[in-house]
Amino acid sequence: MIDLLSGLDAWVLISLFFALAFVLAFEFINGFHDTANAVATVIYTKAMPPHLAVFFSGVFNFLGVLLGGVGVAYAIVHLLPVELLVNVNTGHGLAMVFSLLAAAITWNLGTWYFGIPASSSHTLIGSILGVGLANALISGIPVSDGVNWQKAIDIGASLVFSPMAGFLVAGLVLIALKWWRPASKMHKTPEQRRKLDDKKHPPFWNRLVLVISAMAVSFVHGSNDGQKGIGLIMLVLIGIVPSAFVLDLNSTTYQIERTRDATLHLSQFYQRNNASLTEFLALGKSVKGDLPDQFSCNPQQTEPTIEALLGSLKGVADYHSIPAEKRIEIRRYLLCLDDTAKKVSKLPVLDSREKADLEKLRKDLTATTEYAPFWVILAVALALGLGTMVGWKRVVKTIGEKIGKQGMTYAQGMAAQITTAFAIGMANIFSLPVSTTHILSSGVAGTMVANKSGLQGGTIKTILMAWVLTLPATIALSATLFWLASKALA
Repeated sequence: MIDLLSGLDAWVLISLFFALAFVLAFEFINGFHDTANAVATVIYTKAMPPHLAVFFSGVFNFLGVLLGGVGVAYAIVHLLPVELLVNVNTGHGLAMVFSLLAAAITWNLGTWYFGIPASSSHTLIGSILGVGLANALISGIPVSDGVNWQKAIDIGASLVFSPMAGFLVAGLVLIALKWWRPASKMHKTPEQRRKLDDKKHPPFWNRLVLVISAMAVSFVHGSNDGQKGIGLIMLVLIGIVPSAFVLDLNSTTYQIERTRDATLHLSQFYQRNNASLTEFLALGKSVKGDLPDQFSCNPQQTEPTIEALLGSLKGVADYHSIPAEKRIEIRRYLLCLDDTAKKVSKLPVLDSREKADLEKLRKDLTATTEYAPFWVILAVALALGLGTMVGWKRVVKTIGEKIGKQGMTYAQGMAAQITTAFAIGMANIFSLPVSTTHILSSGVAGTMVANKSGLQGGTIKTILMAWVLTLPATIALSATLFWLASKALA
């Protein structure tokens, strides 16, 4: 890492340091903001002592980040339109990063202070959307092009439907448990257990399931939310020091050859489907020659882009061997080709087999651009894990006592946690960012309804208000900050 940063101007190094500190601060806050959601049930039901639960939650969050991959990270990054990603410069990158992080941290701290289980995922996504929209207005491009709306719709759908699924599935799991063992002690609240059985802890098997499911929630939370921090750091590094991080400089010769082969096979794919794609891609009609420095990823420039990329990669066995400007250029070509391939894959003229082939080519194309150095993953894992070990008390009581009109039973805790762990695990498989907060609190609400306990209207209204207001509030805040930063840099 030191070698990559040597030779940078002092102001760039200082800016980079503060930007990375902001990201890690966001992940630290994310840790203690969302920890209560991961351990609320296991603490409330007294299945584990609070500090032990929080400690092990921190450990499993740490492991989740280390082992989670980068699929969700780049789902977050690609919320921004590809034009903004390929044409970013240091000043622009600084304004973008500090604006979205300041907005996200401000909202997260505010909701945590008031004990509201708001979503860090919503917060971050709203902040990114705000930057994209503000950039569109400042640059004079159509608002429709200011954000990758297809990616935003996909992520928005996952954020909307995952809490609904959590509510329904957790309720059904509780109904199944009541049908299976209607007289079981797992249907008691901790208070009933203490009064009727004179025991402090849940029955052994219920306690074991509560502990295991809580750690599973912590692990998948680390995997999903940790990747958001990884994505942010990669935005910082690519925005501020693009020459060192636009491509994975540790790529092997084989990986570079795979990228080159994928580019060649992509050209062959388009020629093979020439009859159906000619109009969309202007095959055989594209203007040859150099592509401009500031260009839109126009599908009708696909052929010149492939030609330019193959020329740039010819004879390259190590990315260190090519100039920094050429690396930036190669990344631009790769991102544009991937963006076009994604659009092509949605065209109805291709059959499912061809679309599957195109998806494989896209993975090879982005193998050396969608990456994260190990030190980035480790730093985020440490920040999230350490953050997990503080600040949990404010939300535990909300989850355990204030959602329903009665306290939570052991069975309700198990149903909510198992549902949450499964839902986030599935989201990780499909590289979709989701909200641990919303899934778990919705799961608890679903079990309260299934248990006929009723819901506390005030708490539900507060959670729903946070859910509804988070996106517009963070969009407005980050857009304003980005507009002010851009004016200052102009």
